[in-house]
Amino acid sequence: MQRILGYMRKAIQEFDLIQDGDKIAVGVSGGKDSMVLLRGLHLLKRFIGIDYDLVAITLDPQFNGVSGNYEPVRELCEEMGILYYLKPTDIGQIVFDIRKEPNPCSLCARMRRGALHDAAIEMGCNKIALGHHYDDVVETFMMNLFNEGRVGCFSPKSYLSRKDLWMIRPLVFAPEKEVRKAAAKCGLPIVKSKCPADGHTSRQQMKEFLLEQEKQNGGFTYRLFGALRRSGIDGWGYTGKSARQKVDK
Repeated sequence: MQRILGYMRKAIQEFDLIQDGDKIAVGVSGGKDSMVLLRGLHLLKRFIGIDYDLVAITLDPQFNGVSGNYEPVRELCEEMGILYYLKPTDIGQIVFDIRKEPNPCSLCARMRRGALHDAAIEMGCNKIALGHHYDDVVETFMMNLFNEGRVGCFSPKSYLSRKDLWMIRPLVFAPEKEVRKAAAKCGLPIVKSKCPADGHTSRQQMKEFLLEQEKQNGGFTYRLFGALRRSGIDGWGYTGKSARQKVDK
């Protein structure tokens, strides 16, 4: 976990992600990324020198009309003294049963974002922390290029002006393999996704493509990440504190 904390501290300091007095809603799906993020933010409070509070928020999509078992997440939050808010939603039913989306990820992501924003405001938070890691950055960068013909990625820090919320991603420097190791070594409870599309998404296809490219040409993803940073777009420049990125959603 020490390596993860190092990656997180670097991101927090370089992109000015957290300040004194912040109340941060951590989006916790129960997967390894969000669980490591939650644990990391809890541990960082001991020595990073910033006074902030955490609230863990889980949106239960209730795929196939069945509620997920998030009791292990609740127990971990109680152990760490973090307030836990589990919010049932109809996202699974709307995406798969009512809309019957052939490509469900986009609609599901939009609905989850909106529900998370509202839940964060309800809990009195001014920031939302998401568990996107280094590999997610590279995958999104390439998906935008291949699928949409544009150069860009989500930002390490962005401002949602209509909600008056900041979105932060403290794990952007942490490789997925390190996140996986940290989750295992810390014995974090992992809630397996029940999404019907899990493992059959365009992101999974891009993950497999990048893995193959990395095998053939070592350092491929590292160079892509570097290219993104050197471009300076979407707040990824090497200028220290990123500029305020306004996103109206």
